[in-house]
Amino acid sequence: MIIDKVVVGPLAENCYIVTKNEKTIIIDPGDEGQKIIDVAKDKNVVGVLITHHHFDHIGALKNIEKYFNIKESKEIEGFNYEIIKTPGHTSDSVSYYFPEDKVLFAGDFLFLNSIGRTDLPTGNDMEMQKSLELISKYPDDIVVYPGHGETTTLGYEKENFKYYY
Repeated sequence: MIIDKVVVGPLAENCYIVTKNEKTIIIDPGDEGQKIIDVAKDKNVVGVLITHHHFDHIGALKNIEKYFNIKESKEIEGFNYEIIKTPGHTSDSVSYYFPEDKVLFAGDFLFLNSIGRTDLPTGNDMEMQKSLELISKYPDDIVVYPGHGETTTLGYEKENFKYYY
């Protein structure tokens, strides 16, 4: 799996361009559609995944869908991933876990040394706690690709969960 990170927009959102077996998906095209297109235009883009529907994660979605003639989908042929419902930051938050590659695209659920805010519309502290409990059952060696900032590992973040609540 090849993962290209494109940082876009005024909130420095991480858009990921993920390629495996000569197929590519785009995760969270938040802004600056042309910047994303420039990185992905020579790839076989077959789909787009969205972790949640805040403006900074979907701002370029329509542009990307139109350019590549694709649609947001939960299932994309050629990619093996689990959709983990991780509400808390928003009620529609999901994380995408690729078990063969041990990577998790977490959106704004989980960051390096932090978790997503729960004080925005549809955010919920109790749901965030449940999501952290759920993700705690996954292997420590998973690399977490957050919606903002740098990558981390799930094992490292699990050590911090007790400080979040």
